[in-house]
Amino acid sequence: MLKSKTFVKKTRSGGVLKIVREHYLRDDIWCGSEVCTECKQESTVLQRDTCIESNLCAYPHYLIPDTNVVLHQVRRNWGNPATDYLSSSSFTIETFIEREPGESANDRNDRAIRVAATWYTQHLKTSESAADGLKVVLLTNDQGNKQKAAESGLLVFKCEEYIKSLIANPELVDRLALTNDEKNEITSSKVLFPEHLPLSRIQAGIKSGSFLQGTFRASRDNYLEATVFVPGEGEDSTEVLLQGLQNLNRAVHQDVVAVQLLPRDHWVAPSSVVLQDEGMAKDENPEEEEEEKAVTAKKPTGKVVGIIKRNWRPFCGMLNVSQIKESTRHLFTPADRRIPRIRIETRQASTLAGQRIMVAIDGWPKDSRYPNGHFVRSLGGAGEKDTEEEVLLLEHDVPHQAFSQAVLSFLPKMPWAITPEDMKQRQDLRQLTVCSVDPPGCTDIDDALHCRELDNGNLEVGVHIADVSHFIRPGNALDKEAANRGTTVYLCGKRIDMVPELLSSNLCSLRSNVERLAFSCIWEMNHEAEILKTWFTKSIINSKVKHNKNHDLFAYLLYLSQMRIDDTTMNDDITKSLRGLNKLAKILKRRRIENGALTLSSLEVRFHIDSETHDPIDLQTKELMETNSMVEEFMLLANISVAQKIYDEFSECALLRKHPAPPPSNYDILIKAAKSKNVAIHTDSAKALADSLDMATVDSFPYFNTLLRILATRCMMQAVYFCSGMDSDFHHYGLASPIYTHFTSPIRRYSDIIVHRLLAVAIGADSTYPDLMDKHKQSALCNNLNYRHKMAQYAQRASVAFHTQLFFKTRGVLNEEGFVLFVRKNAIIVLIPKFGMEGTVFFDSKDKTAPNLVFDEEGPTLTVEQHTFHIFDKVKVTISLDASNIQHQKIRMALIDPVISGVSVPAEDLEPQSKKSKLDR
Repeated sequence: MLKSKTFVKKTRSGGVLKIVREHYLRDDIWCGSEVCTECKQESTVLQRDTCIESNLCAYPHYLIPDTNVVLHQVRRNWGNPATDYLSSSSFTIETFIEREPGESANDRNDRAIRVAATWYTQHLKTSESAADGLKVVLLTNDQGNKQKAAESGLLVFKCEEYIKSLIANPELVDRLALTNDEKNEITSSKVLFPEHLPLSRIQAGIKSGSFLQGTFRASRDNYLEATVFVPGEGEDSTEVLLQGLQNLNRAVHQDVVAVQLLPRDHWVAPSSVVLQDEGMAKDENPEEEEEEKAVTAKKPTGKVVGIIKRNWRPFCGMLNVSQIKESTRHLFTPADRRIPRIRIETRQASTLAGQRIMVAIDGWPKDSRYPNGHFVRSLGGAGEKDTEEEVLLLEHDVPHQAFSQAVLSFLPKMPWAITPEDMKQRQDLRQLTVCSVDPPGCTDIDDALHCRELDNGNLEVGVHIADVSHFIRPGNALDKEAANRGTTVYLCGKRIDMVPELLSSNLCSLRSNVERLAFSCIWEMNHEAEILKTWFTKSIINSKVKHNKNHDLFAYLLYLSQMRIDDTTMNDDITKSLRGLNKLAKILKRRRIENGALTLSSLEVRFHIDSETHDPIDLQTKELMETNSMVEEFMLLANISVAQKIYDEFSECALLRKHPAPPPSNYDILIKAAKSKNVAIHTDSAKALADSLDMATVDSFPYFNTLLRILATRCMMQAVYFCSGMDSDFHHYGLASPIYTHFTSPIRRYSDIIVHRLLAVAIGADSTYPDLMDKHKQSALCNNLNYRHKMAQYAQRASVAFHTQLFFKTRGVLNEEGFVLFVRKNAIIVLIPKFGMEGTVFFDSKDKTAPNLVFDEEGPTLTVEQHTFHIFDKVKVTISLDASNIQHQKIRMALIDPVISGVSVPAEDLEPQSKKSKLDR
């Protein structure tokens, strides 16, 4: 049956447009119940045995929750629910209703649900279910809807009263999201925060320019401070500083908010104080927020006037059990320090104490110090390795569930082999001496290289990349899952794959002595590494380098590069290939650096994991080996060559990667740090910065240049993916390249799969599809890839931090030398090169009288009593694990040298605090 509605609409140009909306109604949609004898249904979803122990409904029954119950309760607890069986009621002849004149959309929806409930009740009465006493129960929290349902003869209850009636599942009460009436019951009469403006006023204010819209970013170090990032065109983006609880006005990290700028004479600078996490006391004196203000470098400062979009999700953390006996109201402390405590009601406090749990926020009234929420689920015991790993994956939104059967169904059937059809469509490069260079234990080998001399005296160099796009076709479940995950996530001792292991570690991995499908970028070069010709081809390769478990590939190739390349008596194919690659790589690197490419530094750590306990038994910084640098040069060159090709072919929809130049203010700390050692740093361009860093040396301080490069790395902006048709600035600042993309790691990056598809279309090796040519969809994809990449980096750092804590847990107190990386008003941040880690030495403590502290922002320097600390000063500290806060265990440092009376401690005076177990914040 077809119902249609016709109306006319006036267009902007003044014309009249006739619009017809058609609504198809069906008479063949089944009720879905096992007890039904009327419907001719092939399968059912509603069971015959529906006995739920309830002291409210002692009979078998089906539940029909209204729209608001589904949205408020199900989404808050489990995210977006699956499509409800009753969603088909709008397309069924028996239950379809039209909106009546003057009826609101919400009232129409309520009436539609009552009609559906009535139909179900009558329909089941005609079946054998009537003899079983099966009934239909409507759940609604809307008083008007409940009253009308009761008047219609329906069985109807409020969601809360039904949940509380469940005899066998009392824990479900804790999962109830609070209604507005309940929220008001647990707040005070004192108004603590300004009223949020309604959306209409916010929109008008943004349009007039009196308000700004941006993303709220809470500070990790100072709960009284946040920034709001207001996006703009190019360099017109703005960052608004917020200080004080009232100006933060109940915004939560990542909310989209409206802010109003304060008058210029009220602008302030970010606080240089690091607030120690000392528990409940910090929340009892919000007036302290005005004490510490920097006196220079003031920033645009404002206040939150309204919330445009909440970004609430279930948060991981722990319960602070109330000291009031038998109380059901408790505070929940999130694992993420940027999230405020949440007040919840639970009857399971004694069970949940010491557990990692998840809690969702329901609301934040203006007269409540904390938001209100409810318990979602338990994750396991705090401090347990599996639990903590689950927490860090959830907190960083890393998809880590097992691949579904729908995804796995699109994998090749085993045994798999290259077919004659594959051979026809590819260039056969199996005769080439191709070798791969990857770290020990690496099973997802993306790339391989070859180099050979041509008859004309030139060199042919090839970069061969796993052809993942051959196995992952656009739009299927496997492709959608990879696009959502965006990247493989590497944790300590664990890898969260972007694609199933059959592809990542087997069919796509360029393992030695196995035929594999590849996508090759090949150049003809002269001996000065000048490119004479470039071509791209789908290929078949067979890596010639053996990888055996007793002689890892990385060490083997390092041996080749260092011991064999210079040995003129060795002329086997592998040595000649590596010798040619090494020579060209050095020329390419020198040329990049001459063009202004930056050579920065960051300390990465490697854990040696016990094979039985899986705990770290050793910790050391990673070293960059020459073979790494050799491979890197050709990967960079391939990425640049491919970027130019896909942009030339698809100027509107090429997926590229750019690295914006940092704003000049980012370099302030770098310039000041260098100046403290009488070294000048120039930041007019990447080339000027690179040259300055190359010349930055201090006599008798060999580590100075490394420290400077580490600090320079902190000044950089984040590199991002973007669609060429949506941006005009393509430049990659760090690489000094006008164009760049990612082509070389499709096993672990989805961006590279898209780039492979674009390149394949460009060379006629594959066909296109609509989404690939849609710049808006490409841009949306880039946004997700940037988000996933950022979260993967954060998750990796969190994993390193957790394993560092495990390492120090059994080490007691260690004495180590380090360097001051930053100075704050009340602390110094110290870098320990041996372990590649940072920690904070605090000079103010609630346990003892604070020393005399003088902070000079211009230096920046911090004078503690009579000693002045500068950036890069050498210090000696004790390192131990502070486990007094079981949720936020941290590495604690105390100063040994320089010796400052009343501040410095002998190593033997500091005991590890791992035996304490209180939970504070």
